[in-house]
Amino acid sequence: MNDIEKRINELTNELNYHNHKYYVEDSPEISDFEFDKLLVELEQLEEQYPQFKRTDSPTVRVGGEAVKGFNEVRHEVPMLSQQKAFSREEIIDFDRRVKAVVPDAEYVVEQKIDGLSVSLEYVDGIFTRGSTRGNGIVGEDVTENLKTILTIPLKLKDDIPFLEVRGEVFLSRNNFEKINDLLESTGQPLFANPRNAAAGSLRQLDPKIAAKRKLDIFVFNIQQIQGAEISTHIEGLEFLQKQGFKTILDKKSYSTIDEVYKRIKEIGEERGQLYFDIDGSVIKVNNLSDRELLGNTSKFPRWSIAYKYPAEKQTTVIRDIKVQVGRTGVLTPLAILDTVHIAGSNVSRATLHNLDYIREKDIRVGDTVVIEKAGDIIPAVIEVIKENRNGNEPEFKMPEYCLECGALIVREEGEAAYRCTGVSCPAQRMRNIIHFVSRNAMDIEGLGPSIVEQMLEKNLIETAADLYYVNPSDIADMDKMGEKSAQNLINALEKSKSNPLYRLINAFGIRHIGEKAAKILSAQYKTLENLINASVDELTQIPDIGEKMAMSVVSFFAEEQTKEFIKKLETAGVNCVDDNENSVVDKRFENMTFVLTGTLEKYKRSEAGQIIENYGGKTSSSVSKKTTYVLAGAEAGSKLDKAQSLGVKIISETEFEEMIK
Repeated sequence: MNDIEKRINELTNELNYHNHKYYVEDSPEISDFEFDKLLVELEQLEEQYPQFKRTDSPTVRVGGEAVKGFNEVRHEVPMLSQQKAFSREEIIDFDRRVKAVVPDAEYVVEQKIDGLSVSLEYVDGIFTRGSTRGNGIVGEDVTENLKTILTIPLKLKDDIPFLEVRGEVFLSRNNFEKINDLLESTGQPLFANPRNAAAGSLRQLDPKIAAKRKLDIFVFNIQQIQGAEISTHIEGLEFLQKQGFKTILDKKSYSTIDEVYKRIKEIGEERGQLYFDIDGSVIKVNNLSDRELLGNTSKFPRWSIAYKYPAEKQTTVIRDIKVQVGRTGVLTPLAILDTVHIAGSNVSRATLHNLDYIREKDIRVGDTVVIEKAGDIIPAVIEVIKENRNGNEPEFKMPEYCLECGALIVREEGEAAYRCTGVSCPAQRMRNIIHFVSRNAMDIEGLGPSIVEQMLEKNLIETAADLYYVNPSDIADMDKMGEKSAQNLINALEKSKSNPLYRLINAFGIRHIGEKAAKILSAQYKTLENLINASVDELTQIPDIGEKMAMSVVSFFAEEQTKEFIKKLETAGVNCVDDNENSVVDKRFENMTFVLTGTLEKYKRSEAGQIIENYGGKTSSSVSKKTTYVLAGAEAGSKLDKAQSLGVKIISETEFEEMIK
């Protein structure tokens, strides 16, 4: 073994040791800085000498190349579900059935993690395959995503010939909140609960995305093993722990069902203090030979049952209803309550969702109400005790103007949500700025969410217009920046000032106005000033601009904060004129609609779309009978199939080039 290979082995072993101490044992021995320094050294050596990279290298934790889809995995040992119990009587019935076959049976009681069940397979101690439960018989191969979970050992302590274990992938409550905060700040749909977030993360086709989500796992069962003899479940958990797995903590057996039920109640009382979600407790027969005697049905094992906890409810009084403005501009009414203890924590607030929900349940300030934690996370008012009313409880009304910025509040037809229309609203600054700098808007390279967040925290900016006034030295002082990165960002900002007008219109984030509508408005009005002075009647005369779109445009430009925002942009030198007089070279594609699908060799789809528009044509995202041509590249999918079924003419990239010569 040469010196390079020896050093790579030393670093791999040392980093894997510290990963286990930090993530599994929760007892780190070195600082993050020291760990990162070792990791960088290993990454550099592996890049230079890839032949020495080990399969259990900690560098694989960041995720590899994206996959096109997941392969099916047939489970040799079926991953059965659990029979469920909701009462003490059902637990006693379970015990009676077990004791009829195994009179001296002992039980273990475990927290039932609310996550996604997976199988992990090891050959000669090396992690070789991981899969989802699926329907219990067939799951999906998600090996690369599972490798990104730092609590899954890539190499066991012993070279066991074969081992298959079952575990539950989950997301901590803290990480769940961070993910939803990021999604909300970028205007994306939120995950409903940590379980959905864990499932969605594990099924990402790009393992790098899964790695960023910081998933975790508890391993709770040995499915198959060769090379070791295990006689009880507790012995199996202890064996797994020694091999490097993170296992369920409770490793105690109980001989009577009364002891079992007492432990179930204890876990129910503890669940509010846990850093992860549980939705019940699992009771299992401890002895593995007893399990064989009891056997399985086609759906679940006869030696195990899950006790499901009901959603905890409490009665309290609503003292006030306040309105929060979310990062997407949506207003959410919030009940201010007399504090009550529920599901392990004190609750003094509860969501009321929207005005329709309040009207449906007739919720008023002063009402005595029943609340519960939906999914044991978000408290919600589920019932009003109207007989406790004294007649002085006022009906709630949504405010007309935003309490954060004073802008008009609107509720559009067909929507439940009320929204703030303010471009400078403090509650939605993050989302507005991220949209402003995004690729299809002002396209400011290097200005991602983390940089924007730092700028806001350091009070360097209040709105996107302030980006053009930031001092380079202030940028250089931010985390993970420096003089070179700061100058690159300043250059990108300077470059964006000369963007076409349609990009700026799109960057405003006006409701119902996307990139295509922005191009239409830019071409029609030629200057931002002309567009600002346009009326609803004028706007609706333009093809493809409907009444909703027109009203959104007029309302947006009528706001005082919009006027101040635009003045700042103009002062900074941002282009506000459509000076591309020759954008339509000729009108050979006039009245034609193109749909682009698949991968083109010579053009990005956006580039081909721009060429079509420059010749007076239109592009669409969906195929219909009105489509003139479908421009199909490699790996074209359902759009190509639909075009064929509708008889729409399909052209190749070569034919397209002939058309634009």
